[in-house]
Amino acid sequence: MTRRRLTAEEIKLWHQVVEKTERLHTTANPPRPLPKPKPAKTPAPRVAATPEAPPVKPAPRLGIQGQTPKPEPVLMDRKAYGRMKRGKLVPERRIDLHGMTLDRAHPALTRFILSAQASGLRLVLVITGKGKAGADDSPIPGMRGILRRNVPIWLSMPPLAQAVMQVTPAHVSHGGEGAVYVYLRRSR
Repeated sequence: MTRRRLTAEEIKLWHQVVEKTERLHTTANPPRPLPKPKPAKTPAPRVAATPEAPPVKPAPRLGIQGQTPKPEPVLMDRKAYGRMKRGKLVPERRIDLHGMTLDRAHPALTRFILSAQASGLRLVLVITGKGKAGADDSPIPGMRGILRRNVPIWLSMPPLAQAVMQVTPAHVSHGGEGAVYVYLRRSR
């Protein structure tokens, strides 16, 4: 479709309209701010192991939403691990944390794991939820699913680290991405 040219009458009418209107903004095209430059990634400094000091393990980092963490090595029986990943092992107990705040969820998880280990249980299910869905209005992008990200970190820190042998994402039949299996060590 081709564009037609304005007639002399249309041009005259347009100029009359322009004379009677007031400008809303003083500048027609306000300058846009330049995008911030991305910081260059610098490798983390390596600490050499000395005979008197063990190697330093870096602190756990919070992952970016959608980024899959590196799989942990299998510390439990491989046959039981395979059955657990396929959803064939049924968790002996479960705790539902989704909807809780961090201040309520962390002590609840600690009590649950330590009491489950003291009771002699081996496999428990921790339901974290997948995180809120919908528009992300938070000032920090990609911060959904705070419990989902923090529960594995809490399980790898004392006092829970001594009780936990393996943490694995749950099978779809037990909650999928919104839950994790926690395989506990035998209490001594």
